[in-house]
Amino acid sequence: MSKVKVITFGCRLNTYESEVIKTHASNAGLDDTVIFNTCAVTAEATRQAKQSIRRAKRDNPDAKLIVTGCAAQIDAKQFSDMEEVDQILGNEEKLIEKSYQDFGISKTERVSVNDIMSVKKTAPHLIDGYEERSRAFVQVQNGCDHRCTFCIIPYGRGNSRSVPAGEVVNQIQKLVDNGYKEVIITGVDITSYGPDLPGNPTLGSLCQKILKNVPDLPRLRLSSIDSIEADQALFDVITNEERMMPHLHLSLQAGDNMILKRMKRRHNREDSIEFCNAVLKARPDVVFGADIIAGFPTETEEMFQNSMALVEDCNLTYLHVFPYSEREGTPAANMPQMDRSIRKERAARLRKLGEEKVDQLFLAQIGKTVSILVEKSHKDENAVIGHTEHFAPAKLKGEHSVGHIAKAVVTGYQDGILITEVLDV
Repeated sequence: MSKVKVITFGCRLNTYESEVIKTHASNAGLDDTVIFNTCAVTAEATRQAKQSIRRAKRDNPDAKLIVTGCAAQIDAKQFSDMEEVDQILGNEEKLIEKSYQDFGISKTERVSVNDIMSVKKTAPHLIDGYEERSRAFVQVQNGCDHRCTFCIIPYGRGNSRSVPAGEVVNQIQKLVDNGYKEVIITGVDITSYGPDLPGNPTLGSLCQKILKNVPDLPRLRLSSIDSIEADQALFDVITNEERMMPHLHLSLQAGDNMILKRMKRRHNREDSIEFCNAVLKARPDVVFGADIIAGFPTETEEMFQNSMALVEDCNLTYLHVFPYSEREGTPAANMPQMDRSIRKERAARLRKLGEEKVDQLFLAQIGKTVSILVEKSHKDENAVIGHTEHFAPAKLKGEHSVGHIAKAVVTGYQDGILITEVLDV
């Protein structure tokens, strides 16, 4: 192999940061290097990263291996104990170009991981573009001030800190100038955006500024929001702005009030239902996704049924289901644990319900006109693949350039993908 390869685990923010890492490492002149941007949201995510590291060393014994990301930030020793690993960088260090310039030259520190809680600001990292020239992630916030009992991520990301609105707008304008048609606003807890900045802006006011000051941006999306933190400005943007895509992913986690309390969430099931109903009343075409954890400690079958019922009560479609995974160092890990087979079985039931909801949505799309952002060619035939406004994957026959937004009519639904025919080119 040659040059720099970045292997990304976990969230969209990691996807964004991997582009920054790749740029810094390439500018520093690194060659024959594999960088692992790890995730710590579950123990399984960390296990997969270690497995990938060992595989990379077997396949490329001469390559330099750098490990970074949340798993490295939280527990650097687990990677420094691996003989395959050449260097470990923390979540702040991975975004500093000097970290890669020093690598292999002075090698003063094999482990370079600082106290993430001491980091007070998030620097804007300007990305000119991505390899897939259609959609781009823009980080507006990092860290989290909340302490949900199941979550280790604040100890990997630090406290919440925001990127000033002007710098966000400038970055998005640059991406649009480079041909991007869709931007996804991302961060660890984006609805906590702003209180650390002058004037106490909010995510809603940030989105208003983006849409006003970058009029050539056709499509704006939000990665995942905590609906209890949504202010009136954000509600107005979601429900009134056509360029804000009608697809919201919600951090709900559970549908039972006792479990939500034990998770130390800031909302109850009634809050979630009220928010979703209000959004749908104002903009009926919005489609919701949600994170839901199955088998949280002390969850009874009746409590789990409340999570199942929440799917109907909130009209959820895209479910991101996690069987609960205990993380050492979190309060939930000290609670009475559910049997793993029960966690898996409940997660399977939730996923099946999610598949049924996706089927309902996609079948209802047949005959409707959709707008598809073209992302890549289809591997098997003369067609392209993209996503609709509702983030439904769609296949479009013919040749269409990546980044083009095509109007099409939905003619069918097969293997989890909408089949469409173009209305204009």
